[in-house]
Amino acid sequence: MRVLFIGDVFSTPGLNVTKSYLAEVRDDFDFIIVNGENVAGGFGVTRKHFEAFLDAGADVVTLGNHTWDAQDAYALLEASPRLIRPLNYPPGAPGLGYTTLEARTGERVTVVQAMGRIFLPALDCPFRALDALLETHPQTPVIVDFHAEATSEKKAMGEHLAGRVAAVIGTHTHVQTADELVKRGTAYITDVGMTGVQDSAIGMRFDEVVYRFTTGLPRRYKPADAPGTVCAVALTLSGASATRIERVQWRAPEAD
Repeated sequence: MRVLFIGDVFSTPGLNVTKSYLAEVRDDFDFIIVNGENVAGGFGVTRKHFEAFLDAGADVVTLGNHTWDAQDAYALLEASPRLIRPLNYPPGAPGLGYTTLEARTGERVTVVQAMGRIFLPALDCPFRALDALLETHPQTPVIVDFHAEATSEKKAMGEHLAGRVAAVIGTHTHVQTADELVKRGTAYITDVGMTGVQDSAIGMRFDEVVYRFTTGLPRRYKPADAPGTVCAVALTLSGASATRIERVQWRAPEAD
């Protein structure tokens, strides 16, 4: 089975290039996952954006630390099994932390998201939350979106889950890393990267970010506006394990 995971889609340029890319490659993959927590100008996902992802071919949309930024998210999470938030929110949080859906091959795939605790809001332990899920979950390929800041925490999670899940895909830090590997049947990358304007401060315009750094004064960030680049990974699965992970960077061809 071929699975595509598209990294943090940032604002309108990220959404536009995601739609262009999926129009080209949708038939090459059996299952598509998109991290969409930054699509609404960098802050969450709205119904319009979520439906655009599904229309483009996404099977599951994951979120992260911006889960609750857009008001639509509460109702969307309650209504759709194709939108998931971090598993390790305390009990009672709206929505699902994981979902199991059918791929185009007829096989079932489980997608789960957990959020790290270093330099991020304090949640329940992601290691224990994932352990508890794996103890009771039926045998399907499990793809983990680990939304975390610290490389050490992501690396530790990759080791913790090696041989137990099909993939541990790091998100949140927006810069694609070059450390992809398959270990004991588990594909791993520290960060899949950001889908959006690469010549930016991880999605935002430089002007406002540099102003804050140089003056220490507040100024509202604005999303960068230029052609976007897709950052993604392509996974090859056999049964519940991975056999291959490939980094992807794609930019729409410029019109003549």
